[in-house]
Amino acid sequence: MKALDGKVAIVTGASSGIGRATARLFAAEGAKVVAAARRKQELDALVAEIVAAGGRAVAVAGDVKDAAHAEELVATAREQFGGLDVAFNNAGTLGEMGSVAEVSLEGWLDTLETNLTSAFLGAKYQIPAMLERGGGALIFTSTFVGHSAGMPGMAAYAASKAGLVGLTQVLAAEHGAQGLRVNAILPGGTDTPMGRAVASTPEIQAFVEGLHALKRIAAPEEIARAVLYLASEASSFMTGAAMLVDGGVSICRT
Repeated sequence: MKALDGKVAIVTGASSGIGRATARLFAAEGAKVVAAARRKQELDALVAEIVAAGGRAVAVAGDVKDAAHAEELVATAREQFGGLDVAFNNAGTLGEMGSVAEVSLEGWLDTLETNLTSAFLGAKYQIPAMLERGGGALIFTSTFVGHSAGMPGMAAYAASKAGLVGLTQVLAAEHGAQGLRVNAILPGGTDTPMGRAVASTPEIQAFVEGLHALKRIAAPEEIARAVLYLASEASSFMTGAAMLVDGGVSICRT
């Protein structure tokens, strides 16, 4: 039996990186996937790949900052697949970089809306649908930045992602008795378009790799396997956790 047989899952930020790898893995493990991102062409290619491998998926393009999009994702899960069991709210942005004195108010607010308010909107519509099925697994993508380490120039990113840990804890406490588990995953450096935007030169990439105890960054598929753990019954007694999957960057001083 596969880890997610009979389950229906929403994955946001599914057009690339961790979201794409997770959508593919969820489908391979038996889930019917509602894949969401802004870029329809990339989503359609992902769905075609999943279907060609024998899985089931549909694409819904839109902006995670839009409440109507969050509602549409849940409606699609219900209409296409009969309900919702798992939601991986993964879409996010680095946002405007720079010191707090330099970052614009518009840049700050856009980062919070993309990384934190979008998660609130996702949960707002996902939770009732999951409770209709007797519970489920709700997962957010946070980060070690702002949790175990401060990185200069990343105030908006760190604050918005740290807010996800607080949201995770409150939702876990609110809904644990109803069978809903809520956890956050905190990746380290990962080979994604966002990660490559930070490590934009070979020298910076080598520096970032060296910050990790493993002296490398993750492949998106490695993070996806940790998300699968939180989505599956393998983590049945885990809720309210901020789970580091960071290659030891949080503890490394070498």
